[in-house]
Amino acid sequence: MIQFHALEIPQLERFLERQKAGLSRKSDIDLDLILRQILQKANEFVPSESGSILLDDPFRKVAVRRENELVFIATFGGSSRDLIGQRLSAKFGIVGQVYQTGTPYLSADVKEDDFFYSEFDQQLGHKTHSVVCVPIYIGKTVCGVLELINRLEGSIFTERDKTLLEIFAGYTSFTLQNALDAKRAHELAKKDDLTGLYNDRWFNVRLHDGIAEARKSGREGVLIFMDLDRFKAINDSHGHLAGSQVLREVGFLLKRLVPQEEATVARYGGDEFVILLPNTTLEEGMAVCEEIRQTIEHTVFLDREWGFSMQPLRLRGLLSASLGIAQHIPDTDPNRSLELEQTDLLRRADSAMYRAKSLGKNQVVVSRVGQELQSASEASRV
Repeated sequence: MIQFHALEIPQLERFLERQKAGLSRKSDIDLDLILRQILQKANEFVPSESGSILLDDPFRKVAVRRENELVFIATFGGSSRDLIGQRLSAKFGIVGQVYQTGTPYLSADVKEDDFFYSEFDQQLGHKTHSVVCVPIYIGKTVCGVLELINRLEGSIFTERDKTLLEIFAGYTSFTLQNALDAKRAHELAKKDDLTGLYNDRWFNVRLHDGIAEARKSGREGVLIFMDLDRFKAINDSHGHLAGSQVLREVGFLLKRLVPQEEATVARYGGDEFVILLPNTTLEEGMAVCEEIRQTIEHTVFLDREWGFSMQPLRLRGLLSASLGIAQHIPDTDPNRSLELEQTDLLRRADSAMYRAKSLGKNQVVVSRVGQELQSASEASRV
């Protein structure tokens, strides 16, 4: 029985992060199954010993096609599993030629073909006799290739085979586009339009899941509430467009300062933001808070032209942030609901943030489990 292989989901998803946003969590779309089915159908159209789908990497993609790399994301046939995840320069081989030109290619005898690249045959102990290869498009842009190697029963590929594979490549492009569009819709439902951070609805889903996971692992985490100080003054003095741009820049800063993959950074509404850091000690979370506070305090906002030729405002020393951080230690009482634990954590982080505002702004207040609220300097001495 022929085995069809594909990259694992976390690696696969980056290859659909093209002109449209991707996911940080697994969506309902079974990408590896889609790709394996595509190869299986291609093999039914044109029975072959082996075959591959290769896509360019959108995170490394440049305008000059020959400078890109193609990655084996789905394969079948002898030793094909070893190809998964390997990269191939678009400068080389029949695959590279098809990717560069966007033109289908048939090589009935690779020994006579100047484009043939024998390195993978040598690595895998494989013997390629003939190849048929067609481009894969997303929209009007070539994003990869579909390749079949060695027609079964000892025959060679024909022009009819190439035509059949071209037709099938159109189906492949359509399938990938549908998967990409579905991922886009799934992602937009979770994102805040202004900042690109998660919205409050998705944050609450992540918070609930995070608390449930913490109960299983027993590991503590932290929840941070942040409110921008004197943000209203920016709206009053420079208008709401300037205020919206400042929020975008704050969102960018938070993405940069909170790189942890498991973290959830969201705009909670207005100029409030929340950060969930699972598997994080209180001390680690306090360090993150202090870095955020100092960065916002010292950042010059609207430092360059923004919007539709809006001149730089270079807002310096006006904006700061008050942060409240709540320690989360998983509840060991099986009778206490997750919802109650979630509500209590939200309340403590929110109260700590408002305490920071009342103490004079531009500071961090800590809520340890079972203790009164403390400023960060007091808490660090505990």
